[in-house]
Amino acid sequence: MSIDTLPRAVRRSRHLPPGRRWRSRLDVKVMPYTLVSPYFILFAAFGLFPLAFTLYYSLYDYDLAGTTKWTGLGNYAKLLADEDFWNAVTNTVGMFLLATIPQLLLALFLANALNKRFRLRLAIRMSVLLPLVTSVVAVAVVFTQLFARDWGLVNWILSWFGMDAINWRAERVPSWLAIATMVDWRWTGYNAIIFLAGMQTIPRDLYEAAAIDGASRRRQFWQITLPMLRPTMIFVVLNSTIGGLTLFSEPTTFYNGNVDGGSQGQFQTVAMFVVKQGFREFDYGYAAAAAWLLFLLILIGALINFLFVRRIGGTK
Repeated sequence: MSIDTLPRAVRRSRHLPPGRRWRSRLDVKVMPYTLVSPYFILFAAFGLFPLAFTLYYSLYDYDLAGTTKWTGLGNYAKLLADEDFWNAVTNTVGMFLLATIPQLLLALFLANALNKRFRLRLAIRMSVLLPLVTSVVAVAVVFTQLFARDWGLVNWILSWFGMDAINWRAERVPSWLAIATMVDWRWTGYNAIIFLAGMQTIPRDLYEAAAIDGASRRRQFWQITLPMLRPTMIFVVLNSTIGGLTLFSEPTTFYNGNVDGGSQGQFQTVAMFVVKQGFREFDYGYAAAAAWLLFLLILIGALINFLFVRRIGGTK
């Protein structure tokens, strides 16, 4: 390799004194890692360490008094035979499907509508984020009133069609629908803004060329917008999967802050089950094992959704 092909900083350092040459090489080789190290330090402290700590205690019978007893995979075997745990898994997956699929479809079409030119475009785009900045407690209070059995607005509207009043908290599927509605109202605008940001990166020349060829707006959406939006869709689907399977705030506030998830656990999620076992039953080892099974559930759900989105998009 000739001297001319070397980086300028390296060529310049060849003419420096030994001390300054050493500091120059240190700047080139060490400084980049030093600048990015805070992220990895924080990730190790608040990400890797809690994971390792939780995995360690999931192998022990660990209680409030601090006594530990090695159980190996005993907590996991007990969980797999626990009907309450599988009830929480069923509730989590059911509410995840009811909330996520309509949420993403609504967000996609809302983003497509916001991507057009109209008056007060910026103000309307910002307004879709208002549900996100609203307090979860305030949202729960409003939706609890809406889905009240005797005097709720939803039951009042259903009575117009001759339907009986539904006890939204006492029954499994109605409670799923109520909580899914709450989740959709809060997070649809957030996902719509992400979709909108992805749509803004699509070159306008593609739409102009398609319009010249006679393609309608609907055809442009299906043949240009969706294929070009594939990376954004993958991110949104994975993010929604993680949020949906770790659902906690909405169902907890829907039952007045109680993690039981109803009188018979009809809408208790896995996250609520973990909190109940850890901070009410004080069985930290059992709660840690449940948290790791939840982590495994999230990985499986994220992988399935990732492969599904790739297949729809036609990627290799």
